[in-house]
Amino acid sequence: MDFLPLSDHAARQLIDSITVFNEWRRTATLARKFAGGMYWKRQDAYEYLVKTSRDNRQQRLGPRSPDTERTYAAFVKGKANVEARLKDLKIALGDAERLNKALKVGRMPAVVVQVLQALEDAGLGEHFTVVGTHALYAYETAAGVRVAPGALATQDVDLLWDARRRVRFMTDIDKLDASILRILQRADPTFVRKELQYETAINAKGFEVDFLRRQPEGDDPHPFRFSTNEEDLWPVQALRASVLTTAPRFDHVVVSATGRMALMRTIAPQAFVAFKHWLANKAPNRPETKKRRDRNQAIIVQELLDAGLLMPESGQPTYR
Repeated sequence: MDFLPLSDHAARQLIDSITVFNEWRRTATLARKFAGGMYWKRQDAYEYLVKTSRDNRQQRLGPRSPDTERTYAAFVKGKANVEARLKDLKIALGDAERLNKALKVGRMPAVVVQVLQALEDAGLGEHFTVVGTHALYAYETAAGVRVAPGALATQDVDLLWDARRRVRFMTDIDKLDASILRILQRADPTFVRKELQYETAINAKGFEVDFLRRQPEGDDPHPFRFSTNEEDLWPVQALRASVLTTAPRFDHVVVSATGRMALMRTIAPQAFVAFKHWLANKAPNRPETKKRRDRNQAIIVQELLDAGLLMPESGQPTYR
């Protein structure tokens, strides 16, 4: 058997903690709509309503009137309600994470959870898909099992950038005034760009984050750097990345050994199986040791599908 079921206690805790995490995500997304503030500003004989954003930009919403007064009242009330709810949920989330750790609910490397959450916090999570070995953590969590440790051993995570959405990505990252490397450093300050491998960030413990992209199609920019920062990362072209870019998606909460949670966006299990079989049987110049691991991973995920423990396409709701 290549996998074992979670204990009853761990399985129940996993269900409960995912519920808390999803509600925290939903509320945090709602809270972003109330970022900044509103106030009345007087200019000469006039008074008008001003909306401020998180970066201190201001927008006039109109002169004082019954309509703008209702807008102001609704904003103030909504902001207070969502902030109070988010405060309670943060406490509940902390409790859930402590129980996750105590009951050994998860075992995903903490650095990967931190990287995924840093991208989500920056509003860039939807632009990246986890491909490769680390997808197994999403599948095993969804199935409520533990995959054999040998199938999971790796010191890097592959993140596929969706070049089809580059215009939206460039808009999103421009708003942040940050580079992808700096966002990774929010997860772990020791991340630096790897020398002579501009697609890779590496931390002080030797863990790597590799950024991939499909080979150029149509008007895809090539080469492409994530931001105008000269120290930022450049996603590298990868074989069959176009297939992975268009594959059905599978989003699921994952849990680290420390108990922390994050949403992993990856490919559907059936797409993973097909890709791993291609790597094992047709990928050029792939080392035999990696081929054996690819074949084993494909077999494990197919077993989960055949046993009905894993649905072909499933996942958590995405809040935007």
